[in-house]
Amino acid sequence: MAGSDDNDVEIRSPHTVEEMTAVSEVLRQIWGATSVMVSPELLRAVEHAGGYVAAAFVADNMVGASFGFLARHEGRPALHSHITGILPGVQHAGVGRAMKSHQRAWAAANDIEWVTWTFDPIVRRNAWFNIEVLGARLSDYLPDFYGSMSDAVNAEDESDRVLCAWPVDPSVDDPRPAGPTERIEIATPEDIVMLRRTDPAAAQAWRRRVREELGSALAAGAIVTGFTREGSYILEKPV
Repeated sequence: MAGSDDNDVEIRSPHTVEEMTAVSEVLRQIWGATSVMVSPELLRAVEHAGGYVAAAFVADNMVGASFGFLARHEGRPALHSHITGILPGVQHAGVGRAMKSHQRAWAAANDIEWVTWTFDPIVRRNAWFNIEVLGARLSDYLPDFYGSMSDAVNAEDESDRVLCAWPVDPSVDDPRPAGPTERIEIATPEDIVMLRRTDPAAAQAWRRRVREELGSALAAGAIVTGFTREGSYILEKPV
């Protein structure tokens, strides 16, 4: 698929072993890992088998990367974006949006109906981007989904995730509970990454609190309808 642009961001689809090696190294740098997170061989195999691998460039410098595989969501074809990230320190607001837009366009070109991914529910910037910028839907709460992780971003914490689902067709109706609902607000910490370093006990308390509140609400049929600038999930729960 040809590259796409969002302002001066270019998204390219790598193919060669050399290009996959560069993607692998950028992913390692993004997560501050001491060893390879995703091998070039695996990236090459995923791409060759029909999966998704892409890299974001600004001024011809690779600043982000993503890979995903074919999946199902609610019984329909989906692209599951397993890893997508941007190098620390990249000051360009359009990179994340350009990468997700490229995933959606790639999915549409391959007759895929959903793009799915997971994110840490107590990282505010990700929740805001996924819910308010993209309009993705949150479905399942996944406690300690990946088990113990050793990278610089997730170390010393449990790997709770929330599954996002983004319809490739923007006109697909957004589900809302039928009948009367109760509005729920669930707060998140201001900066969980810094809190993990400075006060691990407080970070753990936030993890357990959001797991209980958000996990229970989603399990009870609540729908996430927004995320405030103050860092709270807004949900509508059937009553």
